[in-house]
Amino acid sequence: HSGKVVVTLVGLTPPTSQTGRVNGSPAERADDYELGVFTNDEPWTIVPDELAWYAGVPALRAATRRRLPALIAPSRRFPGQRALKVVRHFGVGIISWFLTGRRKGGSESTADLSRRMREAAETLGPTYIKLGQIISSGEGIFPPELVAEFIRCRDQVPPETFDKVRAVVEAELGRPMEHIFATFERVPLAAASIAQVHAATLLDGTQVVVKVQRPSVDELVHQDLAVMAWLAPMLVGRIPVASLANPPALVEVFAHTISEELDFRIEAANMLDVAQVFAKLGQRQFVVPRPHTDLVTRRLLVMERLDGFRFDDLQSYEEHDVDARAVVRSGMIGFMEGALIHGVFHGDLHGGNIYVRPDGLTALLDFGITGRMSEKRRLAFVKLLIAGTMNDAIGQLGALRDLGALPGDTDLAQVAKDLGLMDEVVDPTTMQPEELVAELQRIVKALLGYGARMPKELMLFVKNMVFLDGAIARLAPDLDLIAEISHVATYFATTHGMELAAQIGMEPDEYEFDAGGIKAAFGVDGSIESLTYRELQERREIIRKRLRSRA
Repeated sequence: HSGKVVVTLVGLTPPTSQTGRVNGSPAERADDYELGVFTNDEPWTIVPDELAWYAGVPALRAATRRRLPALIAPSRRFPGQRALKVVRHFGVGIISWFLTGRRKGGSESTADLSRRMREAAETLGPTYIKLGQIISSGEGIFPPELVAEFIRCRDQVPPETFDKVRAVVEAELGRPMEHIFATFERVPLAAASIAQVHAATLLDGTQVVVKVQRPSVDELVHQDLAVMAWLAPMLVGRIPVASLANPPALVEVFAHTISEELDFRIEAANMLDVAQVFAKLGQRQFVVPRPHTDLVTRRLLVMERLDGFRFDDLQSYEEHDVDARAVVRSGMIGFMEGALIHGVFHGDLHGGNIYVRPDGLTALLDFGITGRMSEKRRLAFVKLLIAGTMNDAIGQLGALRDLGALPGDTDLAQVAKDLGLMDEVVDPTTMQPEELVAELQRIVKALLGYGARMPKELMLFVKNMVFLDGAIARLAPDLDLIAEISHVATYFATTHGMELAAQIGMEPDEYEFDAGGIKAAFGVDGSIESLTYRELQERREIIRKRLRSRA
């Protein structure tokens, strides 16, 4: 919003289990209870030092990083047939929409174009389906019709045939499927960009979930990264939003995340690491499935099967008498604590990756994308969020610089002046369409002039915050955001205040929560005492309509 850095905490109160239980009484605790937030009905016990696949993961991550420069090096050569195929499929969709769907006008026209884009992405395969998944988490950023259409890319992508699935499973395990599984469902539970998931039963009767990578996905992803790397430099300075994101840097971030997703040993290690972080934090309202001790390879991941309903299934909350607000609150706290205290967090939150169990605990799935911050960047995140709750604009800019979002030699005072961060807050709902557009153009131009970009960790963090923002809209629309942000600030101050203050060289008594800064970030007047999410959505809709009328 005009006049303030739009980086705030959508805060929530301390987490509590819906049932009052903390993952079982001491007598019921699983053997690996201290290691991670696992179930008590353990199908097998996790002992990291005894996992052959786990020991080699640091080397796999390092090898992935070393390969990145070659994968995304821009080439002057046209990247061949794959580029032509990409242009053809998206081009046909756009032309068809222009000739027919555009005439529908309004939301119907947008929905028609969104459907054609989703169909083109599915036809082109894993890389573009993954882009669709990112778009599907962008509620409030992308048009709602586009988000709704690309939600289908999360787990409703056309699956591979069972014969292809069998071939991958048997190639990875080196033996017939029947030597491992008593049953293996031919129809997948879900099919997404990189892999599909099947329900199965081991020979000893244990129910499991089997994640199987799509055949030839490596080759396709590498071809698509070459196309993106060739195209990205051409977009610099031509599309304002793309310029702000820094297309070549965005390709680098995307290449890093999708490259790690191609090795399920890395994903299995991410599961253990996130489970351990939550255990250290005492966040026992979460459950992470155990990866199998022996059945983990590059293209195959067998894991514990967990029951539950989708995070965004509001009706199921009522049927199981689970408090949706408590689930959202604990989810927000857990996500933020993992990032701020340990620098590790689930990097791809969306409705298909989060299930709520009947006891109110939250099961996290799909750890292909996991945020990992260096100590320097973790401390920058701490400074960013503390400065946000203190209404310290210069402090926020300094933290963004330390995160890599601004060049190291940036004149922070000048940026604050150019962006109007020290000016009186202007309520965007009182601005005319022409004024809104002019203000947005002014801010984007100023940021481009300073070389602003979106580093990987910040992109994943913001993407998750956008998802949780949408979760509040669906599950707790009458939540008082200002009060909840105050609660979460108090929670962090009392639980981690001394530790965090020492880490960033700040005296604990220097911290003072400033509700005025939070209100300014939402673009509301300082006299406003409360703001529900429903009211915030109404304000956003006013702004959205005015921008559309000017477009």
